[in-house]
Amino acid sequence: MSDAAEFQSAPGPVFFDRRELELILKVYGRMVAAGEWRDYAMAGHRDVAEFAVFRRSGDAPAYRIEKRPALRLKQGQWAVIGEGGVVLRRGRELPQVLRVFDSRRFSVVE
Repeated sequence: MSDAAEFQSAPGPVFFDRRELELILKVYGRMVAAGEWRDYAMAGHRDVAEFAVFRRSGDAPAYRIEKRPALRLKQGQWAVIGEGGVVLRRGRELPQVLRVFDSRRFSVVE
């Protein structure tokens, strides 16, 4: 006889739901309209979903918005990470974490 654990499917990759993507893309659209961001990439991994934004195509991401469900009861599952891996804001609610982009005046330095 087989073990019951064999029949359980492995959890799929973590990804954003429709409401979360709507909030993230709203911020992204505002920053594109302001000329700050030009490109984005999304990735869903086993333990983290990532939305990365770029100032120019081919550069390293300027910011990453991460969803880590394993941290939802501890530090909060949402984080905005800047260049160099610096955590700019972490929290349990996505709208609260995305406010980091409202409070800063961004300017592109070339």
